[in-house]
Amino acid sequence: MSAPLGPAHRALREQLGTYALGGGDPAERAAVRAHLDGCAACRAELAELAPVAARLADVDPDRLEELPAPPPGLGDAVLARIAAESGSRRAQRRGWALAAVAAVAAAAFGVGWLVRPVPPQPPLERVAVQVDDAAITATADVVPHTWGVEVKLSGAGFTAGEVYRVSVRADDGAEVPAGEFLGTGPAELDCNLNSSVLRDDAVGFRVLDADGAVVVSSDF
Repeated sequence: MSAPLGPAHRALREQLGTYALGGGDPAERAAVRAHLDGCAACRAELAELAPVAARLADVDPDRLEELPAPPPGLGDAVLARIAAESGSRRAQRRGWALAAVAAVAAAAFGVGWLVRPVPPQPPLERVAVQVDDAAITATADVVPHTWGVEVKLSGAGFTAGEVYRVSVRADDGAEVPAGEFLGTGPAELDCNLNSSVLRDDAVGFRVLDADGAVVVSSDF
C-alpha cells in the first residue's frame, strides 16, 4: 500500500488539471513543474489528463450560438464516479483532477462570454391587426431578419386545443406558411412565427382557424 500523501504533495496533485489547461500564475506553474521532475506518479497523472486538455483547447467559444454552461449534473457525476472508485487512491486523485479540468474549462467559457460583445437585438415593428372573431384579442409586432420576417403574435380567446395556421403575404400575392399554434382559450399566448419572406417583400399576415376562416389579419 502506498504511503499517504502529505498536504504539500496533495495540493500539487490538485493543481494538475489547471496546469494541463495552461492555467495558474508563473509561480504556481513553476512549482508544479519542479514537482513533476521528481514524481513519476504525478507525471503519469498528467499524461492521462493531456488528451482531455487538448480537446478542450480546440473548442472556440466564438462559434457557440448559445451561452455555454457546464452540463447538468456534472458535479454529481464526478462525485459518483469518485465514490465508485473509492478503493483506488489513484482513481480518486484522477477523479479530482478531471473535476479541476472541467471547472477550469467552464470558467474559461464564462470569461470568453463576458468579454464577447452581445449583438444588438433586431428592432420590433408594431403593426395594426384586424380581428374577425369577437372572442379574440390580439396584437402583433414584426421583426426583420436576414432570412425572412418574424411575426410576434400575442393574444387570447383562441379556441383551446384548436390548431391555427399563420401565413405571411408577399407583395406578389403569394401566401407563405409561417407556422402553426394551438389555441389556449382565455389564457394569454405569445407566439414567434417565422416566414422566409423578407420584410421588404412582406405586406401582411393572416391567422386561419381549423376551418380555414381568417380570424386575425394585418396589412403592413
